[in-house]
Amino acid sequence: MDKATGPAKPAKKERPRRRGRVTPRVSIDDLVVKATAVPEGSCFKGHEPFLVQDLVISASATRYLRERWVTPDGHTILAPLPEGVDSHFGPELRRFVLMQYHQGQSTLPRLAGLLHSVGVSVSKRQVQRLLTDKQEGFVNEARAVLRAGLETSPYVSVDDTGARHAGKNGFCTQIGNDWFTWFGTRATKSRLSFLDLLRAGHTDYVLNDAAYGHMRKHALSAPLIARLMAEPQTRFADEAVWLAHLDRLGFTALTVTPDPARVATEGAVWGSVRSHQFLCDAVVLSDDAGRDLPKVPSGKAGWNGKAREFNVGRHALCWIHAERLVHKLDTFTDQQRVAQARVRGLIWNFYASLKACQLNPGRRRSNALRARFDRIFLRRTGFVTLDRLLTRLHANKAELLTVLDRPEIPLHTNGSENDIRRHVTRRKVSGGTRSDVGRDCRDAFLSLAKTCDKLGTAVWDYLGSRLKVAGHALIEPLDHYVRARIRPA
Repeated sequence: MDKATGPAKPAKKERPRRRGRVTPRVSIDDLVVKATAVPEGSCFKGHEPFLVQDLVISASATRYLRERWVTPDGHTILAPLPEGVDSHFGPELRRFVLMQYHQGQSTLPRLAGLLHSVGVSVSKRQVQRLLTDKQEGFVNEARAVLRAGLETSPYVSVDDTGARHAGKNGFCTQIGNDWFTWFGTRATKSRLSFLDLLRAGHTDYVLNDAAYGHMRKHALSAPLIARLMAEPQTRFADEAVWLAHLDRLGFTALTVTPDPARVATEGAVWGSVRSHQFLCDAVVLSDDAGRDLPKVPSGKAGWNGKAREFNVGRHALCWIHAERLVHKLDTFTDQQRVAQARVRGLIWNFYASLKACQLNPGRRRSNALRARFDRIFLRRTGFVTLDRLLTRLHANKAELLTVLDRPEIPLHTNGSENDIRRHVTRRKVSGGTRSDVGRDCRDAFLSLAKTCDKLGTAVWDYLGSRLKVAGHALIEPLDHYVRARIRPA
């Protein structure tokens, strides 16, 4: 849909495809090859260059003989190991293992077999330790990237997919935009779980204006909100302290709908998100997948599905997924097919106008598009199911037309679809994770690798910088580049 509504590209003359100039990323060594059997009297005309790129994969083992001295007062002085050497496997080997597993999407048995074939003495258990042990620095850097993105980005695009962890089904959520990507796997799929991810590692619960606004939006009664506001304590260190506070106020004993304890907890977590300056003026963009056709709208809380889960703060919806609902609608008569084709054509034309308004926004054009939206989605076609769908889409008018007020946000979630494909590939290759450490390491390295791609830096160079490989490139923490929205030199 997005490509179909784009302007036609000018025709180009067909030219024969050429290989182009080869520019290796490494330094080039010159080696002079002398000619043989040159007749006497021949004239030397220089050299004919012939560039060859090659790869050297070999195993090496170094025994460091560390000097050991005993001082007169009985203390032992031991010579330090070289920089980057902190285990029995060197930084170059560790970089290769991380690169092959996370970037190359290899499996642990195949990676162990590859290392054996080149002469490295290592077991599958040791390879597993190379992937998960002492990786707190990478996990923390991935969290710092998320915090930087939530603090500085005008929007974040989100999506989720199935994940397997500890023998149980779960969900992996993607958060990102053009500058960063972050993955987080949790056991449940709910708005509370998504809000917890948006806290980016913080565990506090905060009652502030944002928290109370969230509670009102999601139908928590005014007397209960007043009960919370009457208490002097507004910040709680962790979940145990917060739940004890709710229990003391009588929230947990109530059996009404919606659950007061759940809505209040969501509000306190959202208050924590805003207190840490996350998503202060940012838009959360999600798709409309997973929503069933209801009989009546469910109000401001949204419809059942992903948008309900991601409907926090300023929320926008993907137009591609909205149009897809009309496209996939089953038709059984010629009249229904004609009605469907007509509505799809109107939506496509409207989408093209939205793209044009993004490039040249204006109040008059925005007002005209809002009125045009009503004419399209309030029409009656005689096709009952299609009319119900149009009514449902019209209920999402504010979320679908967010771009009129914020033209910098995309009209679709194609970026999230592309990002989360990396996690889906990892899931198909290796199934699930068993330990929490393994889950966190997998999510962190997938996040860092995708962020490196968006920043235009090679994952190989990034790993070399972090593991202190000899002659490594200098790459600052990735969150610095995300905050400044610049790419590494």
